Amino acid sequence: MSGPRPTEINLHQKSKVLEITFDDGKNFRLPCEYLRVYSPSAEVRGHGPGEEVLQLGKEQVNIEKIEPVGTYAIALHFDDGHNTGIYSWDTLYQLGTRQDALWQEYLDRLAKAGHKRKV
Repeated sequence: MSGPRPTEINLHQKSKVLEITFDDGKNFRLPCEYLRVYSPSAEVRGHGPGEEVLQLGKEQVNIEKIEPVGTYAIALHFDDGHNTGIYSWDTLYQLGTRQDALWQEYLDRLAKAGHKRKV
């Protein structure tokens, strides 16, 4: 792995935010809902392009547990039972740097599906 690596990972369960600081100085505050709907699992991403599954009703989801996966990733255990996504450092960094665009894409997909978020 040649990309940035986390120096600090903090779960703020009350605000439902995972805060990650990387060794290049970047700091991201990633909402649990955002991490859940962009899970790198096959259940969410499918097995190829165009097979992504839109996640509905994840507004109140929280992370129950974080487990290290080797020296390259973490597994997030969500309180809705989802725990199959392995979030590599590269994946987390990309989710952080692309957060605004990806969040808007998610909101657009929800709207197109006729779903209103219940915040």
